[in-house]
Amino acid sequence: MALKSLSLQNFRNYKKASFDVSPNLTLIVGKNTAGKTNFIEAIYYLSHGKSFKTEKDIEAIFSGKEIGKVSALTDTTKLEVILANLPERFSKRLLVNGISRRRGDFMGNLLSVLFSPEDLNLIIGSPYLRRSFLNDVLEQIDKEYRFASIAYDKALRQRNSLLQKIKETGIRKREEFIYWDNLLIKNGQVITKKREDFIQFINRSKKKLFVLKAVYDHSKISEERLLEYKEAEEGSGVTLVGPHRDDFFVLFEERPPFAKASTDDKSLADRSDGQGRNLKSFGSRGQQRLAILQLKILQLDFIEESLGERPLLLLDDIFSELDSSHIDLVMENINRQQTIITTTHKEFVEKRLKNLEVIELENGKN
Repeated sequence: MALKSLSLQNFRNYKKASFDVSPNLTLIVGKNTAGKTNFIEAIYYLSHGKSFKTEKDIEAIFSGKEIGKVSALTDTTKLEVILANLPERFSKRLLVNGISRRRGDFMGNLLSVLFSPEDLNLIIGSPYLRRSFLNDVLEQIDKEYRFASIAYDKALRQRNSLLQKIKETGIRKREEFIYWDNLLIKNGQVITKKREDFIQFINRSKKKLFVLKAVYDHSKISEERLLEYKEAEEGSGVTLVGPHRDDFFVLFEERPPFAKASTDDKSLADRSDGQGRNLKSFGSRGQQRLAILQLKILQLDFIEESLGERPLLLLDDIFSELDSSHIDLVMENINRQQTIITTTHKEFVEKRLKNLEVIELENGKN
């Protein structure tokens, strides 16, 4: 499916605006406050049913307005996200061809892969960023994964609430845990299996930019594991095992000559096991960025292999963060799918690419 047009009403800095986009390459040009990232965020909402910028949907509504709306036409579907900050309550509605859908059913109607400056911290950042990357890949293409994640999160919240009460009172009622434990285990195992499948895809796929291997450091969830951590969980008031504590790390083939491993460091992430060295600990910043570019391309490939179509690629102002050689590598992969690029300098992209549609944003005129 291809995105044909985008309409915004009271969304971020846009009061009312409509845009047609190219089926091939669209360049969004504007100053840093013109709304380029907001443009990309709007498309992400239509693709994922949520923002990548904030967990609070209310922040996306134009200041002082009660209702914000994002809508789009693809070659097959009309998609809408309506955010309403009304006196009685806040609400978010996700609509496909005018019919309200749950987020689990809304996703998958507009496939996209986002590459933003924040993604450049994927290797060196917290495990949360890498779990978010896994979710971003799998939630779009796998309905079972989407609903397993929803059920798992609900069970985790309820179970943590029970553990917090035990921490405060010292009293545990076993029967209160049975339902939530079973829900956690059942859905957690689905999540783990789907993540393992994607990690295996990464490792068996050909890498054109950077040779790497992903190692899934998963937190196994089972009845036995919950029993093993029972006392520790009661003391901390939170669930200590399960995919909400997963991580993965990236190994690369050659060890830089300056890297020296400590003989005392026995951690999984930093060990040398004959398969490479941990990129986070021993790779240069340039190598880390190449690896992230490679992971994003593999994300595109995985979605295409799974669903038979290549997703929309969103490049949000990444050229200011990349050197010339990395930019050229990105450009080599742009024409394989519909792509939308934001930048502050039109000439910077135009001299590298031809046949692109340009949308210029101006402050206060959206």
